[in-house]
Amino acid sequence: MQRTVVIDIVGLSSAVIGEHTPFLKNYMENAHVSRIKPHLPAVTTSMQTTYLTGLWPSQHGIVGNGWYDRTDCEIKFWKQSHKLVQGEALWDSAKRMDPGFTCAQLFWWYNMYTGADFSVTPRPNYLADGRKMPDCYSHPTSLRDELQTKFGQFPLFSFWGPGANIASSEWIANAAMYVEDKHHPTLSLVYLPHLDYCQQKFGPDPVGIGKELREIDSLLEKLVGFYERKAVQVILLSEYGIVPVSKPIHINRILREAGLLGIRTERGLELLDAGASAAFAVADHQIAHIYTKDQATKEQVMRLLEGEVGIDLLLDDAGKKQYHLDHERAGDVVAVSKPDSWFTYYFWLDDRVAPDYARVVDIHKKPGYDPVEMFMTSKLRAGYKLLRKKLGFRYVMDVIPLDATRVKGAHGAINIPREYYPLLITKHKRWEDELEPTAIRDVILDSLRT
Repeated sequence: MQRTVVIDIVGLSSAVIGEHTPFLKNYMENAHVSRIKPHLPAVTTSMQTTYLTGLWPSQHGIVGNGWYDRTDCEIKFWKQSHKLVQGEALWDSAKRMDPGFTCAQLFWWYNMYTGADFSVTPRPNYLADGRKMPDCYSHPTSLRDELQTKFGQFPLFSFWGPGANIASSEWIANAAMYVEDKHHPTLSLVYLPHLDYCQQKFGPDPVGIGKELREIDSLLEKLVGFYERKAVQVILLSEYGIVPVSKPIHINRILREAGLLGIRTERGLELLDAGASAAFAVADHQIAHIYTKDQATKEQVMRLLEGEVGIDLLLDDAGKKQYHLDHERAGDVVAVSKPDSWFTYYFWLDDRVAPDYARVVDIHKKPGYDPVEMFMTSKLRAGYKLLRKKLGFRYVMDVIPLDATRVKGAHGAINIPREYYPLLITKHKRWEDELEPTAIRDVILDSLRT
């Protein structure tokens, strides 16, 4: 097999390639470039799983970065077990083709308990006193210790949150090169998240994110050069492009005002009670899965949201089937925003009673995705909180604002301009100018066979 690396440059689209990405621009002039049509939802876990299984979300079951567990009556985001994926992974297919095949899965999602030979994924330690310590999970377990001994503790707070920066992508790139030097995997899957953060904060404006574009371009030059010197075939791609947005849609507030949301008050603060709700929305970027208690409520929700400003598509059973999203995990109704809009998870009507987790970075407690976590209310306040930590006091990093209008970029919808489509960049073979996301699995397998 031809050894191959697939480098996932999150948020890369033709809209941001130009003077600030000289290496990438030159590389593309000597390569074949295809656009990848986004599917619903065009979010991290769904697109990556489609790439690796060749199946639609209706088949592999990853209907978003999170969904409602109807048995536990809980909304769960960013789970990591690969057993959630309903479909054969690419590495299992490749091992049948060649028993000597090996795979390194470096930070692509659903990266625990896989059939990959080497894997690394974010996995913080949650201590008994409430602290969250940066860390990662690996298979084999010794790989985690090797990487953190050589490159330092995995920079979790650079991976997501208001401190997100190039450090996490650099750490992942260094880990990938270490695994290549030591284990020579047949296929390496490498995830570089750097462009995700800045575009959601500032929008896909090459001028406004020039620094971040230069940083990822320099890192790509180093990483691509490393693999090419090793005679490893390189595939560059992205999961989605990010579009400019200016209009947050507070979909749970709409449902609440219609009397459909179940709300509990604890310690004077409000919590969404999904199991007690007649209907509620799991917001995930530009898509919202709406779960209802019965058919009559489902019809009520459809009527309520029809014509709502900012909503582009409202999918019932027939609509979900049309867009390959008809899976039991999906909402009973699925709303998709217009390109300039996105869905918040906010359900409270008064910020004074917002839940305590609303003002912190907490991707697991929040009943929806929250890009406002990339902002902070005050660096001075954050510094004070960190000082309390260093002095050994208990502390809460409640430094996240509740202003959704700060977010300037989003993804997940499909009716977007083609300049924001994700890209596939290859040198070994020319593919069609536009590909379905289900075709990417064959692109990778073709590279391995070349």
